[in-house]
Amino acid sequence: MKASLKPLLRHLSIAYCLTLAACGGGGGSSAPISFTPSTPNTPTGNTPTETPSANLPSVDISAIAKQDPGSALSADWQKGVFMEIYVRGYKDSDGDGIGDLKGVTQSLDYLKDLGITGIWLMPITKSEDRDHGYAVKDYRDIETDYGKLADLDELLKQAHARGIGIIMDYVMNHSANTNPLFVNSADTTTNTYRNWYVWKDPIPTGWNIYGANPWYSTKNGAYFAGFYSGMPDFNLTNQAVVDYHQSNLRFWLNRGVDGFRFDAVGNLIENNAGAWESQPESVALMGKVQQNIGQYDKRFMVCEAPGNPLLFAASTSCGSAFAFGHNYNLVNAVRGQSNAIQSVANYFNTAPATISTMISNHDSFAGDRLWDQIGGDPNLYRLAAATYLLQPGIPFIYYGEEIGMAGASSLSGDAKLRTPMSWTSNASNAGFSTGAPFRALSANVATQNVAAQASNPDSLLGFYKTLIALRKQRKSLNSGNYQNATVSGNVLSFERQSDAERTLVVLNYNGSASSTIVRSLPANAKLTPLAVGSTALPLATNADGNGVATINLNAKSFAIYQVN
Repeated sequence: MKASLKPLLRHLSIAYCLTLAACGGGGGSSAPISFTPSTPNTPTGNTPTETPSANLPSVDISAIAKQDPGSALSADWQKGVFMEIYVRGYKDSDGDGIGDLKGVTQSLDYLKDLGITGIWLMPITKSEDRDHGYAVKDYRDIETDYGKLADLDELLKQAHARGIGIIMDYVMNHSANTNPLFVNSADTTTNTYRNWYVWKDPIPTGWNIYGANPWYSTKNGAYFAGFYSGMPDFNLTNQAVVDYHQSNLRFWLNRGVDGFRFDAVGNLIENNAGAWESQPESVALMGKVQQNIGQYDKRFMVCEAPGNPLLFAASTSCGSAFAFGHNYNLVNAVRGQSNAIQSVANYFNTAPATISTMISNHDSFAGDRLWDQIGGDPNLYRLAAATYLLQPGIPFIYYGEEIGMAGASSLSGDAKLRTPMSWTSNASNAGFSTGAPFRALSANVATQNVAAQASNPDSLLGFYKTLIALRKQRKSLNSGNYQNATVSGNVLSFERQSDAERTLVVLNYNGSASSTIVRSLPANAKLTPLAVGSTALPLATNADGNGVATINLNAKSFAIYQVN
């Protein structure tokens, strides 16, 4: 990530966390937290109580060995397009107004038809808030609102039958403060699990993370919670804690889960008040996690590390991380900002092809839904989608992006982004449930919904289908190299190449028709336009003897050529 992006990301992260009292770990909890610490920065002044409380909850840290069930997926399934799904908001199968795993299973044919080969399920383990899910209470069971372990098994079976892999959200950095492990850890200073979390006595000074002091005083010392008091941080310098998490991962991998999205990996280990983000120990730890997952066939992992995604995307760490920073430039590029267009062009000069790209996601610090960011302009929308789906990387679509879902006009923060999926135009339930949905609907449900677009190839959904299909059909777009990226007058051109197959992409971010010169093509190459949804095809053209071609594009449009 460019150094110039870091202050922006930090500013956005601070604003987000101050608003929602949590970040990285999901944010936006609306449920009450039963464990109430004393005020930060207040010395404890108490003698620790060494008598254990009665009826402490039991703890399951049993070791789990590898039992790989194998994989029926294609060898390159993880190079395709992923859908990020908020299970609570995707599809309700039983009419209680809350999305569930059976609802996702019922939607698999839709996802296959769209061209999706991977699904990221936001947290489905038992959590304190039962909403955003990042305050985990039980790492080895399913949130009851979403179903049972058997429902996950059936989802995996049905997804795999359709060539779709399933990755789960995993939170290693912290748990809920109601997790039995933390309840034991907080009870006395001599509890067996005391060192499973980060404790200090007296309370440290000089700390400031996302605008807040991360230390919270109790009668037995102060614990560290980088995001908010209800999500205390594990002590990941304790090998027993690491072993526990590695066993948890094997628990899910043994059931056939195809990998994980890891939350907040830049916050795993904090060394001191001035060195708490993206520490070398955190990078190395994720490398060991990757080794564990790599023992299983065809598994995939991706990490959330907004502070330094390229550091964690290294093959010796996570192997893939979300391209934070690039997402902001993608949106600003379609708005015509020259510096953003140049940054988009240059990004893959240094970023690996295994980086995971997106326009937005479930966190408000990553931006509003794309529809809201570009004011519902269909040309800008398609241009933005084409840019990141045709560049290298592993694209992640946030559920509803493919139909142009907006946020909920009556909500703010993360809740605004995590609304029920707009399956129909029904103003009461959007086809999401037969009951009353748990949350307000998208602001544009009347027009931007699956039912209105499914049979229309010229719709936004039709556009995504065609573009994803083209990406799957052409190896150069799916996994080819990235070369000759050039910006001229706010027109970006680049080539993707795999063996003899070459694809030229030209994107006009101007608000007027533009002509651009493309160089470095084969001498006398024939450029054959490739169909993309309802986008009008440009005329076929040829390069001259020097490999130079002139491309003419309408305002806010793009062209894709096969280079013969």
